[in-house]
Amino acid sequence: MADRTAEFSAYVAARQHALVRTAFLLTGDHHTAEDLAQTALARTYLAWERIRDKGSLDAYVRRVMVNEHTTWWRRAWRRRERSTDNVPEEEAWSPPDMGERAEVWTLVCSLPPRQRAAVVLRYYEDLSEAETAQALGCSVGTVKSQTSRAIATLRERLAGDEPRSTSYLTAEGGS
Repeated sequence: MADRTAEFSAYVAARQHALVRTAFLLTGDHHTAEDLAQTALARTYLAWERIRDKGSLDAYVRRVMVNEHTTWWRRAWRRRERSTDNVPEEEAWSPPDMGERAEVWTLVCSLPPRQRAAVVLRYYEDLSEAETAQALGCSVGTVKSQTSRAIATLRERLAGDEPRSTSYLTAEGGS
């Protein structure tokens, strides 16, 4: 038991920031991201003894986060939940101000959950199609179709504005 706790604590200490960042990319809200990361880590701790390949812990936790986020999104009451009026003094992580990319990020946040998860894992987390498919629990073909639809939607929404460069919205490009 002590070894399990020590191993898990070391993992959390090393990876917590990256996991909260991924959760933020999935949720778009700092508080919800912290809740999602905490829930995923709690589930991981409970399954710690059953996880054979400790080298794939990030993939395991990402899969738990995606599944949990999908479950939360499906619950109508969860979408109506609001934070209290206690505002934290500073945010744990904020996306950098990057001009056009900030606009793209706003559009990514408006995508349906499965498309958003595919885009986040593929382009923001820089996972391969196979790794993304594993994290989402679907086929590589589904990842391709979800990212293709998402990119088409982003291009369409950007085209509604004034002309600008969208070279960073290519199928090969990423963040």
